[in-house]
Amino acid sequence: MSESTSGSDAPAPSTSDGVRRVSSDGPWEDTIGYSRAVGLPSGLVLVSGCTSVVDGRIAEGGPYDQAVTAFGVGLKALGDLGLGAEHVVRTRMYLTHAGDAEDVGRAHKEMFGAVRPAASMIVVAGFIDPSLVVEVELEAFRAPSGGPA
Repeated sequence: MSESTSGSDAPAPSTSDGVRRVSSDGPWEDTIGYSRAVGLPSGLVLVSGCTSVVDGRIAEGGPYDQAVTAFGVGLKALGDLGLGAEHVVRTRMYLTHAGDAEDVGRAHKEMFGAVRPAASMIVVAGFIDPSLVVEVELEAFRAPSGGPA
Protein backbone atom coordinates (compact mmCIF):
# COMPACT_ATOMS: atom_id res chain seq x y z
CA MET A 1 0.00 0.00 0.00
CA SER A 2 1.29 3.45 -0.90
CA GLU A 3 1.87 6.26 1.54
CA SER A 4 0.27 9.66 1.33
CA THR A 5 0.83 13.20 2.44
CA SER A 6 -1.72 15.39 4.08
CA GLY A 7 -1.69 18.92 2.76
CA SER A 8 2.02 19.41 3.49
CA ASP A 9 4.44 21.47 1.44
CA ALA A 10 6.85 18.54 1.11
CA PRO A 11 6.61 16.26 -1.92
CA ALA A 12 4.72 13.05 -1.28
CA PRO A 13 7.00 10.16 -0.36
CA SER A 14 7.77 7.54 -2.96
CA THR A 15 6.82 4.02 -2.10
CA SER A 16 8.11 0.65 -3.18
CA ASP A 17 5.67 0.66 -6.11
CA GLY A 18 6.57 4.26 -7.01
CA VAL A 19 3.02 5.56 -6.53
CA ARG A 20 2.60 8.77 -4.55
CA ARG A 21 -0.68 9.89 -3.04
CA VAL A 22 -1.72 13.31 -1.76
CA SER A 23 -4.54 14.19 0.60
CA SER A 24 -6.09 17.64 0.88
CA ASP A 25 -7.97 16.75 4.06
CA GLY A 26 -11.20 17.32 2.12
CA PRO A 27 -14.41 16.37 3.92
CA TRP A 28 -15.12 13.32 1.78
CA GLU A 29 -11.64 11.80 1.33
CA ASP A 30 -11.77 9.62 4.45
CA THR A 31 -15.51 8.95 4.21
CA ILE A 32 -15.34 7.70 0.63
CA GLY A 33 -11.74 6.46 0.69
CA TYR A 34 -9.81 8.29 -2.03
CA SER A 35 -6.75 10.47 -2.56
CA ARG A 36 -6.84 14.03 -3.85
CA ALA A 37 -4.07 13.16 -6.32
CA VAL A 38 -2.11 10.09 -7.34
CA GLY A 39 1.30 10.32 -9.05
CA LEU A 40 2.34 7.30 -11.10
CA PRO A 41 5.88 6.16 -11.95
CA SER A 42 5.12 6.85 -15.64
CA GLY A 43 4.95 10.58 -14.92
CA LEU A 44 1.16 10.78 -15.10
CA VAL A 45 -0.62 12.49 -12.20
CA LEU A 46 -4.38 12.14 -11.74
CA VAL A 47 -6.26 14.66 -9.61
CA SER A 48 -9.64 13.60 -8.26
CA GLY A 49 -12.72 15.73 -8.70
CA CYS A 50 -12.22 19.10 -7.00
CA THR A 51 -14.96 21.43 -5.88
CA SER A 52 -14.93 24.83 -4.25
CA VAL A 53 -15.06 23.37 -0.73
CA VAL A 54 -12.12 24.74 1.27
CA ASP A 55 -11.82 24.26 5.02
CA GLY A 56 -15.28 22.70 5.02
CA ARG A 57 -16.95 25.72 3.40
CA ILE A 58 -18.16 26.33 -0.14
CA ALA A 59 -16.52 29.36 -1.74
CA GLU A 60 -18.80 32.35 -2.03
CA GLY A 61 -19.77 33.66 -5.43
CA GLY A 62 -21.07 32.20 -8.64
CA PRO A 63 -19.89 29.52 -11.08
CA TYR A 64 -16.78 31.48 -12.06
CA ASP A 65 -15.69 31.79 -8.42
CA GLN A 66 -16.42 28.12 -7.74
CA ALA A 67 -14.39 27.13 -10.82
CA VAL A 68 -11.40 29.30 -9.84
CA THR A 69 -11.44 27.81 -6.34
CA ALA A 70 -11.85 24.23 -7.62
CA PHE A 71 -8.98 24.63 -10.09
CA GLY A 72 -6.92 26.07 -7.22
CA VAL A 73 -7.60 22.97 -5.11
CA GLY A 74 -6.41 20.79 -8.01
CA LEU A 75 -3.32 22.90 -8.64
CA LYS A 76 -2.44 22.75 -4.92
CA ALA A 77 -2.52 18.94 -5.14
CA LEU A 78 -0.25 19.06 -8.19
CA GLY A 79 2.05 21.42 -6.32
CA ASP A 80 2.29 18.89 -3.49
CA LEU A 81 3.74 16.51 -6.09
CA GLY A 82 6.10 19.13 -7.54
CA LEU A 83 4.05 19.97 -10.65
CA GLY A 84 2.25 23.10 -11.78
CA ALA A 85 -0.29 24.35 -14.31
CA GLU A 86 2.30 23.99 -17.07
CA HIS A 87 2.17 20.21 -16.60
CA VAL A 88 -1.62 19.92 -17.03
CA VAL A 89 -2.49 17.92 -20.16
CA ARG A 90 -6.23 17.33 -19.63
CA THR A 91 -9.07 18.94 -17.72
CA ARG A 92 -12.67 17.95 -17.15
CA MET A 93 -15.27 20.47 -16.03
CA TYR A 94 -18.60 19.25 -14.70
CA LEU A 95 -21.41 21.82 -14.50
CA THR A 96 -24.95 21.59 -13.17
CA HIS A 97 -26.19 24.25 -15.63
CA ALA A 98 -25.21 24.61 -19.29
CA GLY A 99 -25.70 28.35 -18.88
CA ASP A 100 -22.61 28.45 -16.63
CA ALA A 101 -20.31 27.29 -19.46
CA GLU A 102 -19.07 30.77 -20.33
CA ASP A 103 -18.14 31.64 -16.73
CA VAL A 104 -16.44 28.30 -16.10
CA GLY A 105 -14.71 28.46 -19.48
CA ARG A 106 -13.37 31.92 -18.63
CA ALA A 107 -11.90 30.58 -15.38
CA HIS A 108 -10.36 27.67 -17.30
CA LYS A 109 -8.78 29.98 -19.87
CA GLU A 110 -7.32 32.21 -17.15
CA MET A 111 -5.72 29.20 -15.45
CA PHE A 112 -4.72 27.09 -18.45
CA GLY A 113 -4.96 29.24 -21.60
CA ALA A 114 -1.20 29.26 -22.10
CA VAL A 115 -1.03 25.48 -21.64
CA ARG A 116 -4.09 24.59 -23.75
CA PRO A 117 -4.77 21.12 -22.31
CA ALA A 118 -7.28 18.72 -23.79
CA ALA A 119 -10.57 19.63 -22.12
CA SER A 120 -14.13 18.44 -21.67
CA MET A 121 -17.10 20.35 -20.28
CA ILE A 122 -20.00 18.14 -19.21
CA VAL A 123 -23.41 19.03 -17.79
CA VAL A 124 -24.46 16.75 -14.90
CA ALA A 125 -27.59 16.41 -12.76
CA GLY A 126 -25.93 17.59 -9.55
CA PHE A 127 -23.28 17.10 -6.89
CA ILE A 128 -23.07 15.79 -3.34
CA ASP A 129 -24.04 19.24 -2.03
CA PRO A 130 -26.69 21.09 -4.06
CA SER A 131 -24.87 24.41 -3.47
CA LEU A 132 -22.00 23.17 -5.65
CA VAL A 133 -22.36 23.98 -9.34
CA VAL A 134 -18.85 23.10 -10.62
CA GLU A 135 -16.44 20.19 -10.16
CA VAL A 136 -13.16 19.79 -12.04
CA GLU A 137 -10.59 17.06 -12.63
CA LEU A 138 -7.00 17.52 -13.76
CA GLU A 139 -4.48 15.21 -15.37
CA ALA A 140 -0.85 16.24 -15.56
CA PHE A 141 2.32 14.76 -16.96
CA ARG A 142 6.00 15.28 -16.41
CA ALA A 143 8.47 12.86 -17.95
CA PRO A 144 10.11 10.88 -15.17
CA SER A 145 13.77 11.58 -14.54
CA GLY A 146 14.78 8.42 -12.80
CA GLY A 147 11.78 8.48 -10.46
CA PRO A 148 8.03 8.82 -10.16
CA ALA A 149 6.04 11.83 -11.33
